[in-house]
Amino acid sequence: MLKKIAEAMAEAGSIAILPHMAADGDAIGSSLALAIGLSEAGKEVSVFLEEKVPHIYDFLPGLEMARVYDGVETKYDLAVALDCGDIERLGSRKPVFGKAAVTVNIDHHATNTGFAMLDYVDTSCAAVGEIIYELFGQMGADPGKDAAICLYTAIASDTGGFRYSNTTSRTHTIASELLEKGIDVADISRRIFDTVSPGKVRLIGEAVNSLELFEDGRIAVMSVSYEAMRRSGAADEDTDGIINIARNISGVEAAAMIREMENGDIRVNLRSNSYVDVSAVASKYSGGGHMRAAGFTARNSDLETVREMLLEDLRGML
Repeated sequence: MLKKIAEAMAEAGSIAILPHMAADGDAIGSSLALAIGLSEAGKEVSVFLEEKVPHIYDFLPGLEMARVYDGVETKYDLAVALDCGDIERLGSRKPVFGKAAVTVNIDHHATNTGFAMLDYVDTSCAAVGEIIYELFGQMGADPGKDAAICLYTAIASDTGGFRYSNTTSRTHTIASELLEKGIDVADISRRIFDTVSPGKVRLIGEAVNSLELFEDGRIAVMSVSYEAMRRSGAADEDTDGIINIARNISGVEAAAMIREMENGDIRVNLRSNSYVDVSAVASKYSGGGHMRAAGFTARNSDLETVREMLLEDLRGML
């Protein structure tokens, strides 16, 4: 199937790349790496985003090909959804995907619904960045330094700096081959793991103050209201990674961060350490993800209702 996708891309003149909404390092890095490779192959490429790129990824090459979707529909020869479990995760960009002559879905989530003409889902990959690296080979291309920076960022961010259980020997092999392109690993790691805004520091305080432990410390829950977000001066991107504070507490198996959005929606991030399948919880509410990391959005609800609902679900899985 990956070979078929490479062949379809070779035949296409114009290609739209669509990462999932609230794009993270894997989605953004993979999209830009693919855009660079296709552009070098003479393709007309556009990366359409639902939101602005988080500031920590401002250093990535290829950003000149990316922009927030403005609603103007242009028909492309091929549209590819990256790191996207289902078509709803494309948000307002669904028409761009649906009107393309050929649609492609490349992902590594077990919850992927298979919504394209050409679907390639490899759950053994730690990040979509690994798949895009393999796709370069199928296209007969060798990633240069710019694409390597994007792919390394994708893989490092989705493995927590190669610390998560999704990291495999193949992950390290690909990382090693990307290092041979002359990328600065220390600089990339500092930018994506060690640089935080003042707003995020204040938001961490808000989240820690809300922390509750249940079931003899096996469940940890943090609840952040929109007022707390406003008070801290944090941006949406500043919430990234905060849930790990709860997950990393000794004795915790499952952690949840529940956040109230400006429009009243409740966004939930879930993590587990050993045996709880949080993707099963997320799927129950039309979300998705991996066994150890998943999420969903609850509409027409409130923090307390979602908190009680989650506690019941997580208690049942301990």
